[in-house]
Amino acid sequence: MDLEARVAELERRLDALEADPPPRPEPPEGDFWALEGWKERLPALGADTGGVLFTGAVTLPTGERYEWQQAAPTTALLDDGPDGPDGGTDGSRTADSLAALGNPVRLRLLREILAGRRTAAELTALDGVGTSGQVYHHLRQLTAAGWLHTTGRGRHEVPGARVVPLLVLLSAATP
Repeated sequence: MDLEARVAELERRLDALEADPPPRPEPPEGDFWALEGWKERLPALGADTGGVLFTGAVTLPTGERYEWQQAAPTTALLDDGPDGPDGGTDGSRTADSLAALGNPVRLRLLREILAGRRTAAELTALDGVGTSGQVYHHLRQLTAAGWLHTTGRGRHEVPGARVVPLLVLLSAATP
């Protein structure tokens, strides 16, 4: 194969790699056992308009295991009254929590913490996360939003009750 053909082939392969990722596979038809169980429970909850359920069983690279499920009727998610998801506020608590995830460096820090890098020193040493002051700023924002807490000696972790919800959000945001 001559040089021109090899370069053309490499360009074709590079274009394929840079193209949009393949669509996520749909679950097999009829394999909705969690959904079917949730739908059976909705009438007992008085959830005439339905609801959402997410669940997960996760083992992190650190060996930590989390199992979690959370469910809510649709009206509870759409209503912002006293019993709504934001505790009767104007929606700012929910917006602040989501806004904390709206930065690529903060998402990376969360992924690194889930993978086992727990100290500010370990996180600051990563390429592309900024200065130590910037890392501390991001860690404070994630902590204020409830996505992190400090375990002592400068170690950070995602609270157990937030691990599966965080992974669900990451999954839902992935095209």
